[in-house]
Amino acid sequence: MSGDGDAPLIVTAQLPRDLHARFTALRSAHFPPERNYLDAHVTLFHALPGQCEDEACSYLKRLAGEFAPVAGHVEGIMSLGRGTAVKLSSPAMLDLRDMIADHFLGMLTQQDQHRPRLHVTVQNKVSGKEAKALQVELADAIEPRPFAFRGLALHRYRGGPWEMIKEFAFRGRGAA
Repeated sequence: MSGDGDAPLIVTAQLPRDLHARFTALRSAHFPPERNYLDAHVTLFHALPGQCEDEACSYLKRLAGEFAPVAGHVEGIMSLGRGTAVKLSSPAMLDLRDMIADHFLGMLTQQDQHRPRLHVTVQNKVSGKEAKALQVELADAIEPRPFAFRGLALHRYRGGPWEMIKEFAFRGRGAA
């Protein structure tokens, strides 16, 4: 453990490399540059307690060893009000997320107690007019398609760029 028990932990689902590169390029083109610290990501948990790093690493490693890559689907564009995202669906990833939530029961923030709407934010904290314009622009460019999440990742949050702690590639045979 790095001794940073106060900085929260973030758990993400890892996109396949082609979608990660494509959605990161969209973020680079459309996210306000002064706030764009991150590559494209799919957040499953925003703030697990920092002191749970060892436990989270052990548990995520075990899950990654049990499960095969998890099926997902790009649905299209989604409004965030003052932003734009690529909407994703994956009942299996949400089931896997529920397992993680059950494991950390009693330690979750209010935000993390609820199932997320799976998405990749490509633009945020802009005017509603800017967001709508981008949604129209991207509506035909983001076509529905299947994909598989390749793993999970654990990060530490310090207010800016996230620190990667560890990646956990799915390598098992089971389905979530």
